[in-house]
Amino acid sequence: MSVQAHPAPPRRRRRRKRTLQRIGLNALGLFVFVVMTFPVYWMVSTSFKQGGDILSFTPQFIPTNPTLDNFRDAINRELFWSSVRNSLIVVLAVVVVSVVLAFLAALALAKFRFHGRSAFVVVVFGVQMVPLAALVIPLFITFSAIHQVDKLSGIVIAYVALVLPFCIWTLRGFIGGIPKELEEAAMVDGSTRLGAFVRILLPLVGPGLVATSIFAFIQAWNEYIIAYVMLSSADKQTLTIWLANFTTGTTRGVDWGTLMAAATLTALPVVLFFVLVHRRIAFGLTAGAVKQ
Repeated sequence: MSVQAHPAPPRRRRRRKRTLQRIGLNALGLFVFVVMTFPVYWMVSTSFKQGGDILSFTPQFIPTNPTLDNFRDAINRELFWSSVRNSLIVVLAVVVVSVVLAFLAALALAKFRFHGRSAFVVVVFGVQMVPLAALVIPLFITFSAIHQVDKLSGIVIAYVALVLPFCIWTLRGFIGGIPKELEEAAMVDGSTRLGAFVRILLPLVGPGLVATSIFAFIQAWNEYIIAYVMLSSADKQTLTIWLANFTTGTTRGVDWGTLMAAATLTALPVVLFFVLVHRRIAFGLTAGAVKQ
């Protein structure tokens, strides 16, 4: 006598389907993670390889004879420390100026009602849609007219204009999410408007300021096109331009080990900042994305 198998209950089939979907999504996420992180891993691992291992036809995914000579050569390369100094000057100035201006603008947009407020928000958001490459030539012509070409101050102004719209947009949503009743309660208790601002609003908006500062830092540190067009003097170049010199103007070929070590050193500050404050970045950007 043959026994016919009964079909699985609908609940069991749905549970099995959800499990398969979860496994598929996890596998897809793992594949995307590997594809995105493999170039970074290859850059870091190559920076520890010797010249023969780098140029070998058999790829070595793990350095067999790791060395620090590539990092030593990169640090001792001409104009490295001056480029680091220039980048730090530009980045710190951009972060301070852009965060202060963005905070004041976001405070006005979130707390006050004035004519043209909605149009200003639309313009701030629309500026982000313009490709950076389309702005290089107009920026160069404008900065030439005001004598800011080949000057770090001109780069600071350009970078502030680049990162300011997003900083305003993020801080506006963050400040707008703070209930105004908190300030009113502090003023009822005898605090002045300035005191309520310092004691109530400023501490609550702290995570948003941190997230905005890190965004401005990353954008200014990694930017290359504007600095390459605006700066022509070797003693005023930023770290990204210094890094590009490894593949331009050379007649002896590319020293890939030193190049990968230099790229690792260039990316290291951004990675360290992200690791230290990645939770605040996620929280700040999420809060700033809330529509008010």
